[in-house]
Amino acid sequence: MNDVVDVAPSPERLASLKQLTLITYILYALSAVIGFTAIVAVIINYVKREDTAGTIYESHFTWQIRTFWFSLLWAVLGFITMIVGVGFLVLFADSIWVIYRIVKGILNWNDGKPMPVKA
Repeated sequence: MNDVVDVAPSPERLASLKQLTLITYILYALSAVIGFTAIVAVIINYVKREDTAGTIYESHFTWQIRTFWFSLLWAVLGFITMIVGVGFLVLFADSIWVIYRIVKGILNWNDGKPMPVKA
């Protein structure tokens, strides 16, 4: 019938996903200089997310997607609140938070650890 067979991913597939995960982290890091690279990275995250299911890279993709959307939210709020002078602080805090998320992600990626995300 329609039984799902749970097959462990091949070493080649894991190596490919590991490389793709690093590429997306690099694209997010580059977005500090070249803003549109974060958009490219989040598109990659959504297109390849299904391929990461059941691997440690699934948590990295979830981490990256959440980083993108929450950072965008705080950036919008930062720009809106610039009128009252608080926006610069919000944007600064957002930048530090994104750097933290990228560094933590790359360190866990390097150590072969999943990211601490909850469903």
